[in-house]
Amino acid sequence: MKLIGNAIWLVFGGFLTAIEYVVAGIALCLTIVGIPFGFQCFKLAFFELMPFGLEAQKVEDGNGCIYTLMNVIWFFVGAIPLVLTHLLLGVLFAITIIGWPFAKQHFKMMSLSLTPFGRDIVEVGDGPFS
Repeated sequence: MKLIGNAIWLVFGGFLTAIEYVVAGIALCLTIVGIPFGFQCFKLAFFELMPFGLEAQKVEDGNGCIYTLMNVIWFFVGAIPLVLTHLLLGVLFAITIIGWPFAKQHFKMMSLSLTPFGRDIVEVGDGPFS
């Protein structure tokens, strides 16, 4: 079921939003200062390609001040357009009952794209549309 969900996800916007993350990552990696932010964009792009069956969990030492500082800088550098994209698509998918699993994934990714530092992507397997 995860395979079917991920395949449908790619057709209905997952591939385009992953491209958005890759383009942002490449643009950020062009500068030396932006490389850590670019790597976060690549991590989010991978998560964007296969959201069903994956989850973002906080790192054990994810409450450090470096993660907080990087998330604050990230908010001003790249988070706003990515969060707004997920908010818009999540609301559009939430209009129909069929789109609820996809809206849930967009809202999950919205919170991750707001604060990506201090989180890891892990596999979960508790349901067909985890």
